[in-house]
Amino acid sequence: MNAYQIIAKKRDGRALAADEIAYFVQGYAQNKIPDYQMSALLMAIYMHGMSFDETAVLTRSMLESGIRMNFKNMPGRKIDKHSTGGVGDKVSLILAPLVAAAGVRVPMISGRGLGHSGGTLDKLDAIPGFRTHLSIDEFYQQVEEIGVAMIGQTERICPADKKMYALRDATATIESIPLITSSILSKKLAEGIDGLVLDVKTGRGAFMKNADESRILAESLVKTAALNNLPTTVFITRMDEPLGCAAGNWLETREAIDCLKGGGPADVRELTLALGAQMLLMAQVARSEEEALARLAALLDSGAAFQKFCQLVEYQKGDVSIVHEPDRYPRSRFSHTIHATQDGSISDIDALAVGSSVIQLGGGRQVMEDQIDYKAGVLLHCKVGDGVTRGQTMATIYTDCANVVAEAARALSNAFVITSEPVQRSRIVMDVVKP
Repeated sequence: MNAYQIIAKKRDGRALAADEIAYFVQGYAQNKIPDYQMSALLMAIYMHGMSFDETAVLTRSMLESGIRMNFKNMPGRKIDKHSTGGVGDKVSLILAPLVAAAGVRVPMISGRGLGHSGGTLDKLDAIPGFRTHLSIDEFYQQVEEIGVAMIGQTERICPADKKMYALRDATATIESIPLITSSILSKKLAEGIDGLVLDVKTGRGAFMKNADESRILAESLVKTAALNNLPTTVFITRMDEPLGCAAGNWLETREAIDCLKGGGPADVRELTLALGAQMLLMAQVARSEEEALARLAALLDSGAAFQKFCQLVEYQKGDVSIVHEPDRYPRSRFSHTIHATQDGSISDIDALAVGSSVIQLGGGRQVMEDQIDYKAGVLLHCKVGDGVTRGQTMATIYTDCANVVAEAARALSNAFVITSEPVQRSRIVMDVVKP
């Protein structure tokens, strides 16, 4: 068996055998197969795809390149959630402590933002002192003691995926269903969880631009997870407008805090409760969706979810006083407001344009090495369906860079569409895919 023959086989559109996939992934993880050969295989997969069986083997091979955590001696079912990413998506910050407050253990491994899509780890890093790099032992102990921990991918978890993702980013092979599927699921399988809820974002502000693409990815995720004995449910959700009102790391963290106290934007709460209810059902701690939704809503409104978040921050060495008094957070040097140019109703807010503005303001990355200004971002004062009057403030931008304000303001103004007719809001959950 050799790498050249495997590449040629997939180049010609033929299915790879399980031992061929394992050989290639393990060889690459051990630096026995060079980047240029893995790049060639990735492009062949991108061009010809993979069967569900091939994708399941690829996922398993990536998983076996590192360690797999074992929570079997810990009571209760362990459930996690993952989102494919969008603009303003701060749900994990609310959902993980909320579900933990309901008695479900949540060992969550998250990622950083790249491009217009924000990352959970960056939002946590916006809290001064918060440690997203825990050892495996620390991670395990924290999940046991308080029911939740949120960290980034370590060198010991799916090292093959980490190397392969960097190559995909450099070789224009990101948008491949089998490669997306195996990258997501290998890391989730490494957590040793008993169930997984996935949020596949759909629309301009997402990697999947339409419902058909999202449905194909959702089915790939559900079927591949089943072949690896991981019960998985996928929610397909809208991402044409930003989720919530805040886009930018600290702004989103603060909005998550509001939600954890029972407030926050309606769409963020709606989605959080929908995903959380499915997690409770998977954990077998609720008998029906209605019961799960009611329990979770009560935990938000009572402040119990917020207290669990404070406990999480304290355990991971973050400054809990900032969580309790967010007004003390440092402010951006410059701000600028965007105003409505006419009376009417907001019919559209382009999530991609908002996300791109956040990058321009210093709140995001074009490449992983870019430094982030955690204060920078965009705060929306209206949502699709809201009525506005001429001159009304629709958004505020925040940055420490004076020279980007004018251009970001123009781009953000163009993100809004105002119509003279009333606009009805769409439900955020478009579809649910189950095994």
